[in-house]
Amino acid sequence: MSQFILHKENTRGHANHGWLNAHHSFSFANYYNPERMHFGVLRVLNDDLIDGGMGFGTHPHDNMEIITIPLAGAIAHKDSMGNSAVIKSGEIQVMSAGTGVSHSEYNALADEQLNLLQIWLFPNKKNVTPRYDQQTLNVEAMHNNFQQILSPNADDAGVWIQQDAWFSLGKFDEGFETEYKIKKPGNGVYAFVISGEVTINGQTLSKRDGLGIWDADAISFKANTANAEVLLMDVPMEIN
Repeated sequence: MSQFILHKENTRGHANHGWLNAHHSFSFANYYNPERMHFGVLRVLNDDLIDGGMGFGTHPHDNMEIITIPLAGAIAHKDSMGNSAVIKSGEIQVMSAGTGVSHSEYNALADEQLNLLQIWLFPNKKNVTPRYDQQTLNVEAMHNNFQQILSPNADDAGVWIQQDAWFSLGKFDEGFETEYKIKKPGNGVYAFVISGEVTINGQTLSKRDGLGIWDADAISFKANTANAEVLLMDVPMEIN
């Protein structure tokens, strides 16, 4: 029998620092909720709005898989591995922090707000050599389809990470229905609605709602509005 947890948009943690307006699906920084520490290995899901030219100065990470998906605007990234890049909407960035990496990230545009999702997963291997990658997403392949954008395999579609996790992103027409099969026994799926309204396993979700499902082999999906956009995060429920 499948189980689920529903996180409505207005129940997320919120911190407005002026230049940064952040919403946290799980405990982060000054937002602490013992019932929302993680979903399996999914530790952080932050939905950040960053003013033009502003951002996060150089700071360290270790033993975490860090995925950034810009929804609007562009990020200027620099790190201790020597990478200097701009990641735009329609792209995905990943860092395996491993033994340790420092990086900075700023809104690359002075006159446009940046909206990004930053996602952290616990890795399945500790103290690996830090690694960076970014890729352009196949937006056309997302039409009425959950297109894979991340996996554990370097030769598979999308970026890869040190975890048995698969991310898929789709944009759907009103009324479109499909089924998503969970990739690995013991994994669950956390669905995050970027825009529109959808129904997943009988639960109606609106913009920025999250739904975690586990003890299931598949989930049912229907788009209730046009241009519904959903990110699925298929992740192990057990933390190694």
